[in-house]
Amino acid sequence: MAKSTATDVRIAKDETQRGAQTIAFALAIGATRQVCHLETCFCTRNQAFAYLQRNRTAFEQMAREQFARGEVTDGVIHLRMI
Repeated sequence: MAKSTATDVRIAKDETQRGAQTIAFALAIGATRQVCHLETCFCTRNQAFAYLQRNRTAFEQMAREQFARGEVTDGVIHLRMI
């Protein structure tokens, strides 16, 4: 049986300018789910998703820090590539 994680990751439908991709994921913070968008410079969604998966821990930590500082815009935490 596969071990479940606390974070759901879904590919976002919205695309940013210049062919870049934005990946959306939900971060579990206590009993709530916080929507996060990661803006990348990758041309394909698969590349962007693989990047998120490789750096997932770092992005979750960055999102938690932004949430703690109240840096939430329209209910979304916006992240950029590291």
